[in-house]
Amino acid sequence: MHRTYTTQIDAARKGIFTPQMEQVLAEETISRQDLMERVARGHIAIPANKNHLNLMAAGVGQGLRTKINVNLGVSRDVCSFDAEMNKAKLALQYKADAVMDLSVSGDTEAFRKRLVAEVPVMIGTVPVYDTLTRTGKPTEEITLDDWFETVEIHADNGIDFITIHAGLNRKCAHSIQVNPRLCGIVSRGGAILFEWMAKTGNENPFYEHFDRLLDICEARDVCISLGDGLRPGAIKDASDAPQIEELITLGELTRQAWQKNVQVIIEGPGHVPLHEVEMNVRLQKKLCHNAPFYVLGPLVTDIAPGYDHITSAIGGALAAMHGADFLCYVTPAEHLRLPTAEDVKEGIMASRIAAHAGDLAKGLTGAMDPDHRMSRARQSLDWESQFECAIDPEKARAFRQSSQPSDQDVCTMCGDFCAVKRVRDLGKDRESQSAGFSG
Repeated sequence: MHRTYTTQIDAARKGIFTPQMEQVLAEETISRQDLMERVARGHIAIPANKNHLNLMAAGVGQGLRTKINVNLGVSRDVCSFDAEMNKAKLALQYKADAVMDLSVSGDTEAFRKRLVAEVPVMIGTVPVYDTLTRTGKPTEEITLDDWFETVEIHADNGIDFITIHAGLNRKCAHSIQVNPRLCGIVSRGGAILFEWMAKTGNENPFYEHFDRLLDICEARDVCISLGDGLRPGAIKDASDAPQIEELITLGELTRQAWQKNVQVIIEGPGHVPLHEVEMNVRLQKKLCHNAPFYVLGPLVTDIAPGYDHITSAIGGALAAMHGADFLCYVTPAEHLRLPTAEDVKEGIMASRIAAHAGDLAKGLTGAMDPDHRMSRARQSLDWESQFECAIDPEKARAFRQSSQPSDQDVCTMCGDFCAVKRVRDLGKDRESQSAGFSG
């Protein structure tokens, strides 16, 4: 008998292995049984909107490769949807796992539809931004229906996961007022909802009417990425009372979503000093019942504008090692400007390296295989194989070609002092090697 399901988590609970689960299984080393059980429990999410017809589904969560997301989108000052589409193509070229459209100007719906039609990886958005853009209203004039109509539009457009800052309720808003911060609220979505609550006197619409949100998401199988509206934007603000209070609320909302067969990802900080990264990951996993964890960075210092892809990669690698499942990339342009195409590439590569380093540390099955291939190529001084193994073959090859050695076996760093070549050449003369170390 044909069995139906509404969402990926509903299918897993009914013992139905969906086509999207098959796609995830083909790209991971997890067993079929473990995948289905973890999707059923909510420990793995497979964002896969029913209207995203060309999607090649990916899983986010326990036992899977750490995924990375690329943010893009236009602003009022830099408003070229073609340029942002080129960034989406770069994301595909450099093997990002997801794209989020954060556009806040222009014909956002047309661009979303184009993304969904042309981009086969999972796509996310932040409907709160788009509500202001779509309606053109001042924040305090946004109605309850305005907020939810935007969510429905994004769901109908085929968006796979939506960031919703439902945890920033009035209680959490009070917490940030009585626990002063150096940088206050740095989440755009969080700031918009905080302003709306302050000016209208109302509760957060997505918290108060969370069931309405769940009904929309269940109907299209949209994964909710529960946003951290109170994430720290400064090292000093990390792990403070408002952040943790919101996280507790996100854990409560997670259970509600799972009861309605809606998949959940939890978003996390933010700016976090190195020694607090592990604690933040473990606390999220505890309070949010092992739901997949999606972190922005975290950035481990505040003083590196122009290099924040590096500060983010340091924190991201550590977070992934301790159980974070999804890294939102950060580019060198963070805190400074809308990123260029080159910034996007740098951010992707830094995040991919961080994610892979985390997978190595976690002991993920098969994670070390490409490193072993690279090491064998280096040991044999096989330069073409080294390029093929590199995370960015184009850049590695360009560096090599820009400084050619007289002896093509080596590079211009070591030349005749190349340790690998010396030991290799010594090994070719087995008799002399044996004589040299005999007796």
